[in-house]
Amino acid sequence: MITTANRIFVHPDYADLFEETFRNRARLVDRMPGFISNQLLRPVNPGDPYIVLTTWESRAHFEAWVRSEEFRQGHARSGTLPKEAFIAPNKLELHEIILDTTRPDLVPEPRGKPFKVHRER
Repeated sequence: MITTANRIFVHPDYADLFEETFRNRARLVDRMPGFISNQLLRPVNPGDPYIVLTTWESRAHFEAWVRSEEFRQGHARSGTLPKEAFIAPNKLELHEIILDTTRPDLVPEPRGKPFKVHRER
């Protein structure tokens, strides 16, 4: 299993609009093979980012999502907020789950190579 943590730095004046946009998302990821969950975490401390946390059965499932037409469609709406809504670039992190106390029989995700979402130009 893996998780992804997309850290999104939202200007406080746009927090409510950001949350509403996320609530009304396309939900295409929810139907993808290997998808487990999607959470939006609101920061408590000023300056900290929102975190979009997803969990997947495997890295292969996540990579299939990133290459899919559903991914392109789902993220096409992410450009609806103005540039000033974001105070810094977002940062995507991939984490391999090696221990989950709710799943004692979990087989740890094998150690993988670094992952880059966007190709370098």
